[in-house]
Amino acid sequence: MRAVVIVFGRRGLRPRGEAGSVAVVSAPGGTVDEVAPISFRTRKWVRPEDLNANGSTSAGSVLRWVDEESAIYAILQLGSHRVVTKLISSAVFEAPARLGDLVELGLRVTRFGRTSLTLRGEVRNMVSRERIVTIDEIVFVVLDEQGRPTPHGFTEVTYARDRVPRHHPDAERAFGIAARPAVPEG
Repeated sequence: MRAVVIVFGRRGLRPRGEAGSVAVVSAPGGTVDEVAPISFRTRKWVRPEDLNANGSTSAGSVLRWVDEESAIYAILQLGSHRVVTKLISSAVFEAPARLGDLVELGLRVTRFGRTSLTLRGEVRNMVSRERIVTIDEIVFVVLDEQGRPTPHGFTEVTYARDRVPRHHPDAERAFGIAARPAVPEG
């Protein structure tokens, strides 16, 4: 597979060679360059329960957001509810967010392993435009019914809905919820 290069500037995509930051979308071997574009974004509103004693976002709240949103993204990319967090590398906190600020969490896939998916996360304050935290590695692993790592078979990011799990078997067992019928195509 050939790497695709996109150059981003202040006004969006620009032809190669003009000012902007370069991003490699996909590369050989199922890896994605560390400056790949953000492939998933979500936003949070800083609420009182997210604050520490100093009136800024607590590290625990920010890491909870990152873990939860990363897990959702991993479930969608790997097509399984049986996805667990294996590793969250060191988090480098650079700036706070305050009550009422809007923050944006961006994730990018950096590697598809045989049983895993590795992401890079960044949280930015949409009000001050400052970076709040960067996490270089967030690793998720797909498990089988016995809780052992199992191959997922994917090598690249998808934006289609074809990998969305149809039901959660544990919810059926715990809550007596019947599996949803498959959504008809078309």
